[in-house]
Amino acid sequence: MEQDEGPESVPHRFAQAWNRGDADGIAELFAPDADFVNVVGLWWHDRKSIRDAHEYGLRVIFPGSTMRVSGVRSRMLGTEAAVVHCRWSVSGQVLPDGSPSGLRRGVFTFVVSRSDTGWTAVAAQNTDRVSGAESLAQQEGGTSPVDYR
Repeated sequence: MEQDEGPESVPHRFAQAWNRGDADGIAELFAPDADFVNVVGLWWHDRKSIRDAHEYGLRVIFPGSTMRVSGVRSRMLGTEAAVVHCRWSVSGQVLPDGSPSGLRRGVFTFVVSRSDTGWTAVAAQNTDRVSGAESLAQQEGGTSPVDYR
């Protein structure tokens, strides 16, 4: 990795590794003690856990899926760290019964730090965008999207 790729390279490299089905490649983007929070709030606290979770997901939930990133924006926090946001879409998810799921969209947030070898994620948060929803509410039967408008 070239240092001059900049912090905005991280989401692109994440998507490239995802599209290869490469959990090791995803894990390499993260610091050994990085944190990762997924779309349902599962929280992993180190590179190995991040790798293992993505290996499972890419094998069972998202086999052969495609991730695209767009709208990448970064904000430098001094000279050695940045917050990076992007939109993402994923096609190719399968449901537990093996049938296809529809296209998903979301927003990723990465906190990255500069090292001698480039930019490394120290934290990431992945959030689904739920069409027509302003919030989520806990109701009988589970969590549901709600719109107050």
